[in-house]
Amino acid sequence: MFVQVNGEAMELPGGATIAVLIDRLTLTGKRLAVEVNEDIVPRSQHEQFTLSEGDRVEVVHAIGGG
Repeated sequence: MFVQVNGEAMELPGGATIAVLIDRLTLTGKRLAVEVNEDIVPRSQHEQFTLSEGDRVEVVHAIGGG
């Protein structure tokens, strides 16, 4: 299936979760926020949240500073 990730088309296996996407992006363990179709998905749901064909996903990296 294809989803849009930060405006770019990406192919993922059917039934892929946000955790699979994060792994594919090599961002596992990083501080980030994920939004699917304009809704924030809490980190606690990344393993269970199944993506669907055509979903629009935004992945934002948390950057510290002061």
